[in-house]
Amino acid sequence: MDSAWANVSDSNGSSCEVHSNQRAAQTIFTVYYFIVFIIGSCGNILALHLTFKRGKKVNSTDIYLINLAVSDALFTLALPGRITYYILNFHWPFGDSLCRITAFIFYTNTYVGIYFMTCVSVDRYIAVVHALRFSKLRKTCCVKYICLLGWCIVVLQTMPLLFRPMTKENKNTVTCMEYFNFEDVNHLPVLLLLACIFGYGTPFGIILFCYMCISMRLCKAAKNNPIADKNGQYNRAFNVIMIVLIAIVLCFTPYHINIIQFMVRSLIRQQTCLDNKAFKMSLQITVAFMNMNCCVDPIIYFFAFKGYKRRILGLFKMYVSGPSVTYSENQSTSQNQGGTVLVEL
Repeated sequence: MDSAWANVSDSNGSSCEVHSNQRAAQTIFTVYYFIVFIIGSCGNILALHLTFKRGKKVNSTDIYLINLAVSDALFTLALPGRITYYILNFHWPFGDSLCRITAFIFYTNTYVGIYFMTCVSVDRYIAVVHALRFSKLRKTCCVKYICLLGWCIVVLQTMPLLFRPMTKENKNTVTCMEYFNFEDVNHLPVLLLLACIFGYGTPFGIILFCYMCISMRLCKAAKNNPIADKNGQYNRAFNVIMIVLIAIVLCFTPYHINIIQFMVRSLIRQQTCLDNKAFKMSLQITVAFMNMNCCVDPIIYFFAFKGYKRRILGLFKMYVSGPSVTYSENQSTSQNQGGTVLVEL
């Protein structure tokens, strides 16, 4: 966990306390991660509940989004430990083993999330641009293997975190998952740059490509036949991939750009104490943005599930208005049994 507190060595070999506004950071991030925990857990559990409650056969989009929601739900289980870490003024009281598990969950969620966002984008791209040519890739049996492959790849990449110390004692405070705890790793800048390229850069390029291709296809279709998409399926596909792109840019881009620029500079020259302080502060902020992805993902479900918006608004109306709305909501649901079907593109 990247706190604003640590001791590192500067270019002269002397001790450098990477400390900036510790008290403010403690308060802000305690509140922030508590909000992320509430919104992320409720949003993803609700998405899973609505998905399985409808009892209909799942399609390719269903499967990808279910895996994304499961990953986010698992991530929220690790947030209470993180909140405690900030409450105790950046002290980890749960031991190294639990810190390793937390680190494993954290990075697995990050790159599993990117993987399945990429899968959703490619799925929308195939549905709009190559509906017949690559239709086999959208069959549920094939999609399940793609999901399994993604989990295996990411787990294998993050599993080394379970086999190295993640905590470090400093001034009677035990830190957990600090970047500067990894300084003894050989070729760390190169390893992190490769992780950024393959874990973030390549998926982002694929998502951007899919977005551009779908945009051009929709523009061409609208020009040739303005009423070709009567039921709005193409537009829904466009909206889904646009939200995915925004989520990638908002949540994951700042963190990876921050890591890339610091690692490149570290390869060129030894970083000064001032450099380390600036990196530590920016890392804290960008990690917070990245952790926000578990709150942003339910927005993807909102656009991908045709009935998700209606169900959410129905639940909210029922909560606000009480039992008087229950009968009308149930009646509306029974009259529209197909309302919760996902986009079938």
